[in-house]
Amino acid sequence: MSQPVVTRFAPSPTGYLHIGGARTALFNWLYARGRGGKFLLRIEDTDRERSTPEATDAILKGMAWLGLDHDGDVISQFERADRHAEVAHQLLAEGKAYKCFATQDEIAAFREAAKAEGKSTLYRSPWRNASADTHPDAPYVVRIKAPQSGTTVIRDEVQGEVSIKNEQLDDMVLLRSDGTPVYMLAVVVDDHDMGVTHVIRGDDHLNNAARQMVIYEAMGWPVPVYAHIPLIFGSDGKKLSKRHGATGAEEYQAMGYPSAGMRNYLARLGWSHGDDEFFTDAQAREWFDLGGIGKSPARFDFKKLENICGQHIAITEDSEIMREVAGYLDAAGEPALSEGQAKALEGALYCLKGSARTYPQLIEKARFALASRPLDRDEKAEKALNSVSQGILNELTPQLQNASWTREDLEAVLNDFAAAQDTKFGKLAGPLRAVLSGRAVTPSVFDMMIILGREETLARLKDVTG
Repeated sequence: MSQPVVTRFAPSPTGYLHIGGARTALFNWLYARGRGGKFLLRIEDTDRERSTPEATDAILKGMAWLGLDHDGDVISQFERADRHAEVAHQLLAEGKAYKCFATQDEIAAFREAAKAEGKSTLYRSPWRNASADTHPDAPYVVRIKAPQSGTTVIRDEVQGEVSIKNEQLDDMVLLRSDGTPVYMLAVVVDDHDMGVTHVIRGDDHLNNAARQMVIYEAMGWPVPVYAHIPLIFGSDGKKLSKRHGATGAEEYQAMGYPSAGMRNYLARLGWSHGDDEFFTDAQAREWFDLGGIGKSPARFDFKKLENICGQHIAITEDSEIMREVAGYLDAAGEPALSEGQAKALEGALYCLKGSARTYPQLIEKARFALASRPLDRDEKAEKALNSVSQGILNELTPQLQNASWTREDLEAVLNDFAAAQDTKFGKLAGPLRAVLSGRAVTPSVFDMMIILGREETLARLKDVTG
């Protein structure tokens, strides 16, 4: 029986959840969830100067918004420092690591001399094979004994076979002179202890894999399956940064993108399933595999993101849209909808959600239902309400008072009225839009009347006609 899949996402809490990190988390989540495996979350908070609780909170919030649920408790790397040190001491006891008493000045002098002679500046410690009775009573670091000949081969599911000559590997420090473990050791010990079977991470970690494999081999632990994924670039082909716009997951929530659309777009950013651009979560979980990940950096395209988000809003359940709209307003620092506004918006979704690509667009389209009388009118709406159109609307009001408030009946009343006025319905629609919404561009007049109801529709007409 094959071993259950275990993946992990291991961000450093030094800032928000970067969109590149969000995609890494998504790939790990999809791979595990699609195989009935586990998706674990580890916070790599060993850098005490830069790690903050606020950053951890921002990462958790970003993942919650993206719907990336993890199994078990969040693991703190810092809290496992004793276990990391224990492994280093085990390697020391087994002769697979050694105490190095070289000072920073000695190492710097070695590198300067090597550089002057045109030799490799990779530090070779004279303490590697020194016997314990020659050890001074002085501070030391613990270094692993890396192989000095042969080749280390990383069998990567994305990058293929990557070979690194062992003569290029240094005897990496495991414990600093104050006894604290380094990040590279902590990662390996944590991944092993957590039972991680697949390490899916950015290809900026590819070189780390060879050094980490030295620890796996020394401990006799199975090496996980590696998949190093390309970075995300901006539209200009440069690494995604602030100059390209939003880079944090929470920023996208505050801009009003739906989480399902964001998941879909991020999944397509560097991974493909045939020509499929739009797909559901269920399809993504079923289809996602490591073989579909490309080697080249993906380019972030806001137009594609909006297009996919619009398709997701169109198929999302109304109750879920309402939940996400509330989250968007909160993230954007906007006032929450009142109970009446929420009810009006939900009632209007049937005719709005097919044409909005973001939640701000949706709310703008629903403005007619959310606004209170008297309405503010834009310039085009004001122009549509001249004295002639006001007179026509005045005559229309009694006709509407007696209409049964169904779409079919309203269409009949308005079309008959337009014919009696010897005009086309289109000529009537402009002033009606202005009256009902204060805008020249709106949903259908009939939809607005149905959503607003008889009483509110007539009240808005009265505001204009007196």
